[in-house]
Amino acid sequence: MRKVLYILGQLDDADVEWLATNGQRQKLAKGSVVIQNGVRSENLYIVIDGRLAVVLPNGFKLAEVGVGEILGEISLVISSPPTASVVVEEDCVVLAVSQLKLRKQLQRDAAFAGRFYRALAVFLANRMRSTLSTLGYGNAPAAGPGKAIADEDEDDEQDADLLDDEVLDEVYNAGLRFERLLKKLAQ
Repeated sequence: MRKVLYILGQLDDADVEWLATNGQRQKLAKGSVVIQNGVRSENLYIVIDGRLAVVLPNGFKLAEVGVGEILGEISLVISSPPTASVVVEEDCVVLAVSQLKLRKQLQRDAAFAGRFYRALAVFLANRMRSTLSTLGYGNAPAAGPGKAIADEDEDDEQDADLLDDEVLDEVYNAGLRFERLLKKLAQ
């Protein structure tokens, strides 16, 4: 769940309210393809419940993601289509935010854009650090055959010591924002 905290920790309450109001709560069944390799994603997703897998075209399971993970963020930033698919491993619930609506909001509100892009930068930098560590460029062993490179639980444990003071300052507020987001989506 730490991943969503990177995002929500950088945003303010009004930003999170905008995401909740403009996103749609979607239930996804096991086996559904949320993001298809080679097909540009139309949404940014925040995983509210359940588990999904990031799968390369050759079938290799690159990562397992769960509650609080953000999906589709790279397609939001760059125009090339995704290089992996995201498949639902167990029934899940996501907040799907239209990338078109999000782009319009980013153009309309410079302060929101600054906070949002900073949040993405912090999130992606941490993901890169974790991936490099998992691949053997840090303390964690490289993933072996059949193992996911970035398992959510292992990722959280490895990242526990990697949070900088600035991010830690916002974790509490981010947790409260995530709780409010979940309550709003449950209505």
